[in-house]
Amino acid sequence: MKYLADSPYLLYLITFAVSLAVAFVATPLMRLIAVKFDILDHPHTNIKTHRTPTPYLGGVAIWLGWTASLFAIRFFTHFPTGTLNSLRGMLWGSVAIIGLGLIDDILPKGMGFKNKFLFQFIAALGLFLFNIQIHFISPYIAALVLSTIWVVGITNSFNIIDIMDGLSSGIAVVASLAFLFIALPTEQIYVNFSAAALAGGCLGFMPYNFSKKYKIFMGDTGSLMIGFILAAISMGTSYTKINDAGLLAPLLILAIPIYDTILVMIIRLRKGKSPFLGSKDHFALRLEAMGFSRKRILVVTYSASAALALGAFLITRLPLAWSIGILALIVAAALKVSHKLTKIEMK
Repeated sequence: MKYLADSPYLLYLITFAVSLAVAFVATPLMRLIAVKFDILDHPHTNIKTHRTPTPYLGGVAIWLGWTASLFAIRFFTHFPTGTLNSLRGMLWGSVAIIGLGLIDDILPKGMGFKNKFLFQFIAALGLFLFNIQIHFISPYIAALVLSTIWVVGITNSFNIIDIMDGLSSGIAVVASLAFLFIALPTEQIYVNFSAAALAGGCLGFMPYNFSKKYKIFMGDTGSLMIGFILAAISMGTSYTKINDAGLLAPLLILAIPIYDTILVMIIRLRKGKSPFLGSKDHFALRLEAMGFSRKRILVVTYSASAALALGAFLITRLPLAWSIGILALIVAAALKVSHKLTKIEMK
């Protein structure tokens, strides 16, 4: 016990492994429950990208892995009071988001975006009670407003991007590991454990998401929960030890879901449509329309996500001039990609 407590890196590895194992075992069980109670995603609209009814509830398995690993690791170390408080805040908030996702997945027509936003805002405000917020902004009311908008925005961005097997969950793995490595070794410990646990839970789910025989979706339950946890994690790390440009690191780590959300909303508004209604304007589906296979889309997306995570790491470690150069290259690349993507006509 003492050896483990003195070896934080080993503890993070154990947290990752326990979460992966629990999610891997729990996912097929959740699939059986979903099939038994007809909790299925029926492709009843033309914006669906699958052709046969598919079980939901994969997100519950990810959450079980995340939660179980954090409880298990509690027996190997003594969390500081602040860490325990933050983990409790994330746990209670994630329970609220899981409940929201379950209701939305089970109801035939979902909850509607207004009700979903209301629940998300309440869960986001709840994080403040546990001191999980943006800390470099004042006065307090400004920090409250911007933190809440950030949490709700990131929560929904992972829901919006969940339109292809392995897309949202794979990006979540990369993002979780990025926050873990940037936070090491002396940042808020809850960030490290939560990030390691989330990465393991998503990886434990993904083989079934890709499977033809045992396919299962994470549903809104999973995508909303993943976004919520990552948003909370992102506010627990300091990025400005070298320069203030490091504050943009979370935007780079979470750039792909943020980018897809903004892209889809702009395109929908240009068409005179509500930005809150579904459509096939996502970047991944545009790449598919260009002739990319889904496997290639995932490879490109994972690679881009990893490159952006590396950029985020570098701007927290390099001088300001180098950081500005990296950010400029990323912005230029994003503009070029956007120009090509918006030229594609989607049916």
